[in-house]
Amino acid sequence: MDTKIIKNRELKLWEALIPVFALIGMLAYNVLFAYNGPDDNALGGSNQFILLLGGAVAAIMGYFTKVPFHKMLDEVANNIKSTAGAILILLMVGALAGTWMVSGIIPSMIYYGLQILSPAVFLPATLIICSVISIATGSSWTTSATVGIALIGIGGALGFDLGMVAGAVISGAYFGDKLSPMSDTTNLAPAMAGTDLFTHIKYMSLTTIPTYIITLLLFIILGLSVDVTGEANTDDLLNSITASFNVTPWLFLVPVIVIGLIVKKTEPLVALLVGTLLAGIFAIIFQPEVVNGITGANSMTFKSAYKGVMEAITSKVVVPTENKTLIDLFTSGGMAKMLPTIWLILCAMVFGGIMDAIGALSRISESLLKLAHSTFGLFASTVGSCLALNITASDQYLAIVVPGKMFAKAYKDKGLAPENLSRTLEDTGTVTSVLVPWNTCGAYQAGTLGVSTLDYLPYAFFNILSPFMTLIFAAFNIKIRQLINTIK
Repeated sequence: MDTKIIKNRELKLWEALIPVFALIGMLAYNVLFAYNGPDDNALGGSNQFILLLGGAVAAIMGYFTKVPFHKMLDEVANNIKSTAGAILILLMVGALAGTWMVSGIIPSMIYYGLQILSPAVFLPATLIICSVISIATGSSWTTSATVGIALIGIGGALGFDLGMVAGAVISGAYFGDKLSPMSDTTNLAPAMAGTDLFTHIKYMSLTTIPTYIITLLLFIILGLSVDVTGEANTDDLLNSITASFNVTPWLFLVPVIVIGLIVKKTEPLVALLVGTLLAGIFAIIFQPEVVNGITGANSMTFKSAYKGVMEAITSKVVVPTENKTLIDLFTSGGMAKMLPTIWLILCAMVFGGIMDAIGALSRISESLLKLAHSTFGLFASTVGSCLALNITASDQYLAIVVPGKMFAKAYKDKGLAPENLSRTLEDTGTVTSVLVPWNTCGAYQAGTLGVSTLDYLPYAFFNILSPFMTLIFAAFNIKIRQLINTIK
C-alpha cells in the first residue's frame, strides 16, 4: 500500500479536527440515539452514509485550504485499492461460513465441543485455542473466520452472552497476530520503526505476555461467575444437531487442511477458496438431505447438488430445526451477509482518503508529537496518534505507518531504541483497530462473528489493556531500551 504522508501547510489543527468531531458526533447520535432499538441495525446503511458525510466535511476543509478535488479523489481511489484484498477475503469468508454450515463442519464442531468444553472452562479455553491458531497462521482474520465462528456457535449453545465469547475470540486472535512472525502487521511495525522482526517480537513480548496473563485470569473469573443454562440443555442440543446433520469426525479434514495451508504460508484467499470448495464437496457427500432441502429437490442430481452448494456460498440458507436455540446457528448468509461490511469499509476508505489528501492526518500527528516533552510523553503521544488514526483513517495499517514515519526521528533523538516505537505501534495501532466499529478490522470481526463491535468491546480485554500496559512500562521506565544498548 502507499505509505506516503501528505502535508498541507494551509491547514490548521482546528480545521483538521473539524471532520473528526463531526464524524464522532454524527456516529454517536446514530448509534446511541437513532438506531438504539433491539431491531435497529446501524450497519445496514446509516453508518456508511455518515462516513460519507464526514468525508464531505473533510472535502469542504480541503476546498478552503486549496486542495484540488482530483487530488482527494485520487487518494480515495488509492485507499479503496488498498482494501481490495480485504474485500475479497470478506467475500470468501462469507462463502466459507455458508459451506461449512451446510456441510455440517460447524455443527460437528459444536456437537463435539459441547461434550468437551464445559461452561466453567469455555471462555479461557476459547482464548487459548484462538491464540494458538492465530500464532500458527499469523492472521486474526483467518482465526475468527474458522475456529472463531465455531466457538461462537458453541458459546451460544451453552448459553453464553455472544459478546463475551467474541471478546475471548478476538483477544486470542490478536494476541497471536501480534506475536506471529507470519503476521503482516508484525512485519510492518518494525519496518516503519527501523528494527528487525525478531528483535521486535522479543521486545514486544515484554508487554504482551503480562497483558495476556491478566486477560486469561479475567476470562477464568468471568467463566466461573457467569450463570449459564447450556449444560442442562446439552442433550437436547446434541439430539437436535444429529437430527439435522450427519455428524462425523471426517468433516474435520476440511478445517485441518485449511489451517495446514495457511501454516504453509499459502495465500489466505487460496486457502479460503480451497476450504469453500472442499466443504461444498463434503456437503454433497455427507449432507445430501440438507443440500436437497435447500433446493426443494426430492433426490440428489448434479443440478440440485450444484444449486444447493451455490446457494450456500452466495446467499442466505436456513436448515430447518425444531430447537429454537439452534435457529441462528443453522442460518448462514453466505457472501451476501458480508455486503454491508464491505459497504462500510468502502465508505470508511472515502473518509480516510480525503482526510489524508487534505493533510489532516499529518497535522493531527504532528500536533501530538509536539506534546512529547518526556519519554512518557513520547509514548503517550504515539498511543494517542495510533488511536486517533484508527478512528479517523479507519485502517490499522495507516495507524501503524503514519505514526511510525512521524515518530521515528523523535525516538532516535531521545536516545530510544527503535523497538520501543515498533512495540508501541503494535500495542496500540494493531489491537485497538478492532474496537472501532467503522474501522476495517472492527467491521470485519463484527461481520464475520455476527456480533456487533459495541457488544464485544467490553470483553475484548486483551485489546483494551494493551495500550495501558505499554504506558505503564513507559511511566515506570520498565524495559525501556536505550539506543546505545543496541550498538555492539
